[in-house]
Amino acid sequence: MDRSVSCRFDARIDGVADVVLSVAVAQGVPRSAESLEVTLDGDPVSVREVQDQHGTRLHLVSALGPGRLDVVYSASVAGSEAEVPEDEVDRIRYTRPSRYCESDELAPFARNEFGALEGAERVRAIAAWVSGRIAYIAGSSRPTDGAVATLLAGQGVCRDFAHLVVALLRGCDVPARIASVYAPGLDPMDFHAVAEVLVDGRWVVVDATRLAPRSSLIRVATGRDAADIAFLTTSGDRVDMGWLDVLAITDGPLPADDHTDFVELG
Repeated sequence: MDRSVSCRFDARIDGVADVVLSVAVAQGVPRSAESLEVTLDGDPVSVREVQDQHGTRLHLVSALGPGRLDVVYSASVAGSEAEVPEDEVDRIRYTRPSRYCESDELAPFARNEFGALEGAERVRAIAAWVSGRIAYIAGSSRPTDGAVATLLAGQGVCRDFAHLVVALLRGCDVPARIASVYAPGLDPMDFHAVAEVLVDGRWVVVDATRLAPRSSLIRVATGRDAADIAFLTTSGDRVDMGWLDVLAITDGPLPADDHTDFVELG
């Protein structure tokens, strides 16, 4: 399946800031074409690429501003990402609580609800539970909300669904993590966040929103929670986001997905 993805956004830098972008498809995703343009008030700026864990590609711009920052990215993806190997350290890292996945706080609830289940059955049960209990409502959560806030509110956006799934799985000592993706078929179109869980040595995708077919997703970044996969991170003076436009399409019909089988990202 061939796919085309792009994103465009702007931001206003009031003073001087360091900017980290996480918009490029991950290393290991086969690309037939790719471009990234970053400008400040229309003038090109120098960008440095560094690689984070799991193939995440970060693009860094230092001492930028003041002015209007414009970012334009596009890529053509031909084929599928290479299989993600199991890593012994990941089994440790991704069972620990993190900033937005407070599995230590949710462990008693998770074990009471799902502790009698094992393996694939428990993963499916948690995904179905979150899908059925949490309402997807755009703009319903704050950037600082974690899994506990989502559980109490009963609503959220994709990152909130993913955080809650991951926190409940980790609360049952199951390794789980977050991935940001381009998602053909997503409505409303945006960057998307999904959970990945280790099942029988494979990292498989769990998307409790069920808003896009998983086999068409394209990995961007991977980490513990939203703090590791944000498409824009800044430090220094104030930076205000402007508009954001994301597009992800396939070269043919979208694949079917009933969200019951286990699917690997890419």
